[in-house]
Amino acid sequence: MKRTNVRHHKLIAAACCGALALGATACGSNSSTSGSTGSGTAAASDTAQLGGTINGAGATFPQPVYSEWANQYKKASGTTVNYQGIGSGGGIAQFTEGTVDFGASDAAMTDEEEAAAKKKGAPVHVPTVLGAVTVAYKVDGVDKGLKLDGATVADIFLGQITKWNDPAIAALNSGASLPSTDITVCHRSDESGTTKNFTAFLADYSPAWKNGPGVDKSVKWPTGTGAKGNDGVAGCVKQNDGSVGYVEQAYALQNNFTTAAIKNASGQFVEPTLEATAAAGEGAKPPADLRFSTINAPGASTYPISAVTFLLVYQDMCKAGMKADQAKRVKGWLDYALGDGQQIATQLQYAPLPAGIKSSAQAEVDALQCNGSAIA
Repeated sequence: MKRTNVRHHKLIAAACCGALALGATACGSNSSTSGSTGSGTAAASDTAQLGGTINGAGATFPQPVYSEWANQYKKASGTTVNYQGIGSGGGIAQFTEGTVDFGASDAAMTDEEEAAAKKKGAPVHVPTVLGAVTVAYKVDGVDKGLKLDGATVADIFLGQITKWNDPAIAALNSGASLPSTDITVCHRSDESGTTKNFTAFLADYSPAWKNGPGVDKSVKWPTGTGAKGNDGVAGCVKQNDGSVGYVEQAYALQNNFTTAAIKNASGQFVEPTLEATAAAGEGAKPPADLRFSTINAPGASTYPISAVTFLLVYQDMCKAGMKADQAKRVKGWLDYALGDGQQIATQLQYAPLPAGIKSSAQAEVDALQCNGSAIA
């Protein structure tokens, strides 16, 4: 697999560590803090030292990049962002219950989830970045990326392929010396958008998966060991010989994992590079509400398990129960995410939004209100 340079590895490691620290920060404080002007001049001028604290929770998939954004946004605005990576299901639940200022999910809310959230107002999906869901593994003697297709990956996670030298894996990797090591499957135990995206990919290639475990943020796994969060699955892979799991690219890089090249819809085996992840977003045509997926996106150079991740807010935050100054802080955070944050994303191996999707997302943010009035 193509690697990033040393500076990017250090930034990814720092962001992942920062994400853990950020998630452990106690929520609820609204004390004003100050900070020096950050490198993003647009963000600094727009936020104009807002101070205070905003609280969010949800997906672990984007936690490394959200952690770094929080660091930079505090420098630009003085506002502290407390973000807890609890999984997409938890993020949607806390957003719906109104216990956080914003939620986060790697999968768009379902119609049922939106209906529940609408009791407080109209929910808005703000796409932020795209990331690769890697198939990462730890197998002695296999130090280069294997080639895998959707049907084979599904059979591994169904427990039907149990050895690394299984004929189905060998057929995709002619000439490779594969050991007879037992396969240990690592999967999420919490409600996860990463799981929903990964299982959507499996269901597209495996009728047995589609009609069995199915596609959801939480499924009944036929085999394997469950762990909480992307970091938990990464830990499971790291600790077990012969293991395989699905983790976001930043976590794979932080742990120096070997990752598989996955066969895409065009029949090409593609590694989870930044360029291949970005390609998944280029052809996307989201609906007006921006609830969309890039799993199995078309294109010969596209990595097929590339996913878009969302921040969740209410269209009128004040009518949903937020104070005016808090709504302004949240809007400033979203403006930063779609502005200077896009350049930071690439340093952590997340793909920025394509121009058209970014423009649509910014229009949604610009239209946010407080008691029927635009947020200045």
